[in-house]
Amino acid sequence: MSGILSQYMLRTILASTALVLVVLLALAGLFEFIAELDDTQGDYQTPRVIIYTLLRLPQLAFEMLPVAALIGSLLGLGTLAANSEIIVMRSAGLSIRQLAGMVAGTGFILLVITGLLGEFIGPPLDYFARNMRLEARFQQDDARLGNATWVRDGSVILHLERVSSEFEFGTVYMFLLDDENGLASIARAENSGIDKDDRWVLENLRETRFQDKGVQVFESSLAIESFNIDAEVLGISLVKPQSLSGRGLMSYVAYLKRNSLDARRYETELWYRIARTATVLIMPVLALAFVFGSLRTGGAGARLMIGVVIGLSYYLASEMLANSGQVFNFDPAVIAWLPSAMLAIVTIVALSRIR
Repeated sequence: MSGILSQYMLRTILASTALVLVVLLALAGLFEFIAELDDTQGDYQTPRVIIYTLLRLPQLAFEMLPVAALIGSLLGLGTLAANSEIIVMRSAGLSIRQLAGMVAGTGFILLVITGLLGEFIGPPLDYFARNMRLEARFQQDDARLGNATWVRDGSVILHLERVSSEFEFGTVYMFLLDDENGLASIARAENSGIDKDDRWVLENLRETRFQDKGVQVFESSLAIESFNIDAEVLGISLVKPQSLSGRGLMSYVAYLKRNSLDARRYETELWYRIARTATVLIMPVLALAFVFGSLRTGGAGARLMIGVVIGLSYYLASEMLANSGQVFNFDPAVIAWLPSAMLAIVTIVALSRIR
């Protein structure tokens, strides 16, 4: 019997959540489309704006799933409560703990879906969409393609003036530090790139070394260097944290810490993403606690309003804490998990008060 009821509640919550998510994505996609129309340039016109918006939808779905899960669960479970179906389940002998377990099972399925979106679908499509927009807007101006970036490998600091998707860097500057972090040498290569063996190929290299006896200048038409910065790490350094997968974030955080660089921005995004995914598991159980109260006899409008208020509060609190954590140097893990922990506490307290 409990298996049949679990499947019934699963279908109800998933159907409501899917409907809510479609509505939220339609609104978010519309706003994204309107905002992009102001940036049309070159070949980036309305057809490509539509493609860009569609490619962004999986990432937007990942960001909205916690709110969609809460609103969908409130609507689905609220309908069951309004029809007295949950009361019948209680009369049949199901305890609050058993009902919470059934609902949590649905939350686990939503958690898996969220994890797949956030790791394998959303980030690569978001990165592709951003590259497509950049190339379409500036394809007639090669100087605008690519991005300048700074990277560090131990005692060597590199400044790449233009990094393209094919890892052709153009001019590169290299600054070598001594054991006391003083400047030991400066080098400039007119063109550079990474070959298939992850070796750095430097053309027309000119190096100035600062020594106790004076300054020495060395020149070479072609030089091969080996840095611990491979194409993967360099590619990650050019991507916005929101467009990176969890594996990419962990890899880049390890690189930053290995070179004593500030990793808070990427750590915050990593923990924020993990906490957001885990929160999807909490939302249906929180909705169950609400439908036993005054919302049992309330309409869909009241349940929708409660879901919007809680979801919006969670989103704003998460964003505010994430930004303030980077400004005030708070622990990224604590800041990211705080809103989810508060929701979990509210859920436990609300369920414990149900008789």
